[in-house]
Amino acid sequence: MEIPLLKDIVIIFGLSIVVIYICHGIRVPVIVGFLLTGILAGPHGLGVVKAVHEVEILAEVGVVLLLFTIVIEFSLKNLLQIKKTVLMGGSNQVLLTLLATFVIARQIGQPFGESVFIGFLISLSSTAIVLKLLQEKAEVDSPHGRTSLGILIFQDVIIVPMILVTPILAGATGNLGESLLFLVVKGIGIILLVIVSAKWIVPQVLYQIARTRSRELFLLSVVVICLAVAWLTSSAGLSLALGAFLAGLIISESEYSHRALGNILPFRDVFTSFFFVSIGMLLDVGFLFQQPGLIALIALGVLALKTIIAGFATILLGFPLRTTILVGFALSQVGEFSFILSKTGVEHGLLTGNIYQMFLSVSVLTMAATPFIMALAPRTADFVLRLPMPRRLKMGLYPVQGIKGAVKQDHLIIVGFGVNGRNLAGAARAGGIPYVIIEMNPEVVRDEKAKGEPIYYGDATQWAVLQYANIKDARIVVIAINDPTAIRRITEITRRLNPKVYIIVRTRYLQELKPLYELGADEVIPEEFETSVEIFARVLGKYLVPRDEIERFIAEVRSDGYEMFRSLSKESVSFSDLKLHLPDVEISTLRVDERSPLVGKLLAQIELRKRYGVTVLAIRRDSQILSNPGGDMQLCANDVLVILGPPNKIAGVAGLFRNP
Repeated sequence: MEIPLLKDIVIIFGLSIVVIYICHGIRVPVIVGFLLTGILAGPHGLGVVKAVHEVEILAEVGVVLLLFTIVIEFSLKNLLQIKKTVLMGGSNQVLLTLLATFVIARQIGQPFGESVFIGFLISLSSTAIVLKLLQEKAEVDSPHGRTSLGILIFQDVIIVPMILVTPILAGATGNLGESLLFLVVKGIGIILLVIVSAKWIVPQVLYQIARTRSRELFLLSVVVICLAVAWLTSSAGLSLALGAFLAGLIISESEYSHRALGNILPFRDVFTSFFFVSIGMLLDVGFLFQQPGLIALIALGVLALKTIIAGFATILLGFPLRTTILVGFALSQVGEFSFILSKTGVEHGLLTGNIYQMFLSVSVLTMAATPFIMALAPRTADFVLRLPMPRRLKMGLYPVQGIKGAVKQDHLIIVGFGVNGRNLAGAARAGGIPYVIIEMNPEVVRDEKAKGEPIYYGDATQWAVLQYANIKDARIVVIAINDPTAIRRITEITRRLNPKVYIIVRTRYLQELKPLYELGADEVIPEEFETSVEIFARVLGKYLVPRDEIERFIAEVRSDGYEMFRSLSKESVSFSDLKLHLPDVEISTLRVDERSPLVGKLLAQIELRKRYGVTVLAIRRDSQILSNPGGDMQLCANDVLVILGPPNKIAGVAGLFRNP
């Protein structure tokens, strides 16, 4: 018996493999490949997929899992850290975009309700696309990454009241007041249930499930929690998006969030791919080719409008011009939740016929253009910053002040006040080293300045900021931020301003080494390499490789430009397995019993090596480790001796440590 949905899924994935493989060869982003797959497979393309409605249902599951994992990964604690960005930045962006779109729609003759609804649709951006691209470039924790994510989270939540208001815009005024009141009551009840679940119910349930050590049971439990909360909010007349958001908060507040995230990610990626394919299926290629010029012009207008407004909202948060440009470009597209909202509009008659197809065509074009726009953003920002404009605009609403008078010569400049920057500042303070911190997050600057830190707000990619930090008299500059493009620019500018300063750069990947050294960095520390060095050093230490051998390995790897891992000297690891080369020797521990005859005696009196053929390597006494003890060391009750020797010799001496 043929199953239509299964056949369509096979067609979608099979076609996706071919399209994405071709896209990979010509360096076109994966998301564009999924959109093209949907266009080809859909009813307006080749028409090979028949179960379009079922695919749309799978796509909605993908959106639920997407928002669920976003909230798990970010957690409520992180949300509170960027609450200003979420509330102020998000509300400004949505409101200003809504107003601008409303005015334009009214000017071209659209009715009031339709104009407001179109504003709703255009104000939302794509969390799926932006977050995926930021993760690929390791820029989620950069200033523009965190700002973009904060605004996107606000958009993902604001869709709920938008859905509730849509019937009002369509003129449905029957018992609307009572319906809204009933919805509010149900919403409050659901939120209270979520709070109780997050604090008491879910942690206990997951604890009991985790005790079984069953991966399948844990995975099913997480999926059930996610979908159940989403179904609950949907049944209450709210949205699947809100349910996924709340479910993510429930899991994120438990100690099992990371395990849940790791288990759910593969499913999220699969179902999210259905979402992008389903969007492509909605697009009527015939309609697109009927008036390509008009559709392209409207799409460019939407991109420009949203870029300007999102950038302006970022400026109001106090960020410098470079960050505002990057955020504006990142949020310029129409988002996935606009498609969900558009279905509500179609049901209530707010989007009809050509207007709906125009919306679909413009939205798909903006989403497909996003990867290219975000790739172009850093170069655009660099170009704009070279233009003559007010310094206040370049540096943000909180310009750097007083740095030059706050430091002495021969000082340290720390760019970025994340974990590495904080640790370095603490070490410099303890060592009496004069230092200055440059940070782009206004809230961090305000809080740390109140604590007495010499921290100042500014974008270090600007010459003026580094000059205010007295770069010409600095001895060392440490760049510890998460924006690869900005790191390169700061390195280049720093070297130009001070050819003698010592530049240390922290980056994430080995591939950044060569470009940064070419730009003038004296030392580049890639996180992935240093992590591997620490791991192999500890592993070799556990295998009793001499410390000087380990240090030589590390020195050779670093001095050889991180290429040593491919050809580590085989001879140098000849002692990595003690039992392989000394099969008759082992290390053991023996505890001195309270009534043992050894209590109170010196090691020289016992003569363990001479009489019994074993060597004492260390003694653990209470919480102390006494390594390489001498003959004058007196043994005490409950001492634990670490002994090296043949197994039979150790067994022979063990009797001395027990009761006579």
